[in-house]
Amino acid sequence: MKTLHTLKYTISLLILMVSLQTFSQEKDSVTYKSPYGLRLGIDISKPIMGMLDSNSSGIEFTADYRISKNWFIATEFGNQEEITVEDYTNSTAKGNFVKIGVNYNAYKNWLDMNNEIFVGFRYATSTFEQTLNSYRVNTGNDYFIGNNMDTPITTKGLNAHWTEFVLGIKAETLKNLYLGFSFSYKIMLSLKHPNNFKTLYVPGFNRVFETETGFGFNYTISYTIPFVNK
Repeated sequence: MKTLHTLKYTISLLILMVSLQTFSQEKDSVTYKSPYGLRLGIDISKPIMGMLDSNSSGIEFTADYRISKNWFIATEFGNQEEITVEDYTNSTAKGNFVKIGVNYNAYKNWLDMNNEIFVGFRYATSTFEQTLNSYRVNTGNDYFIGNNMDTPITTKGLNAHWTEFVLGIKAETLKNLYLGFSFSYKIMLSLKHPNNFKTLYVPGFNRVFETETGFGFNYTISYTIPFVNK
């Protein structure tokens, strides 16, 4: 009788172990697919800055396409107009820009989440014009106005080329809808200046410092048009 009870217990234990193993395998076999498609967006920080600062206006569109689990082809493009006011000069830069490169998502998502913490690289170029609106000769004497200029001088056909290193976040707030922001560090490769005047601002690059480096920021809202789930 004792042997029979032991046998029943052993069989019940084996059945339980097999059931648990089967459930575990079925759970592990569940895979969550991520959308692969074209994500289109807009940088909402630039219109906001334009409302707060009358010297700044512009618009930037963003797009990326997922080519693997962690890699995306990415681009930004748009136009800007910026009035730069210095102690002795007032100038306006106006033109278009385009950036293209890649993003790598370093964030490991749980289950069916599609958030990103990414690093990226861009090659960028801008074509623009710059207008020297006015200048005042720095003589140390505010009463000297002999060589001051108030007639705008516009130089067209200017261009710039630079690289960007990008760090950012994209969070899926609703299905396929993302909010994100990114910071970029820019290094100028080449820049064409007007005659007898230095370019102070480049559309897409922002303010040009003495080191010919710059910084950027954007805050985006974007939507993915899914072509396939993988």
